Amino acid sequence: MNKEELKIKLAATFTTAAFDESGQWLNMTVPAADWLQVAQLLRNFGDFPFDYLFCLTCIDWKTKLTMVYHLSAISTRDTVVVKVDLDRNNPEIESVAQIWKTANFHEREVCELFGVNFLNHPDLRLLILPDGWEGRNPMRKDFEDPVNMIKL
Repeated sequence: MNKEELKIKLAATFTTAAFDESGQWLNMTVPAADWLQVAQLLRNFGDFPFDYLFCLTCIDWKTKLTMVYHLSAISTRDTVVVKVDLDRNNPEIESVAQIWKTANFHEREVCELFGVNFLNHPDLRLLILPDGWEGRNPMRKDFEDPVNMIKL
């Protein structure tokens, strides 16, 4: 189905979401407080459940962090991008590792690189960075790299 048809179906269920059709896929922005419920509903969404989380990342805008989830319905090949804005000073969001297994490693990566705390995650230990890097969050724009000395 096209983006407009998908938007109509999703908007009927997700009344607090804001939609944007300008990109390649339909974008849906939801409040952080609603994220876990939205994720559960998307995973079991009628005739075309969004059963594949193929990308999860974070964006640092300097004033806020935005979580970005790319979801696909394998049966229909429909894709939706869900965005959730987080408080930059206390970025936390519910984990969806129990809904989509692929989220487990993605959330660990975002936790160590951006400092997002995934509530109820089964194992938030370091994934990529060596021991001693806990809390340093090198993908944040305010990270100071003593080797390269790049300021953003």
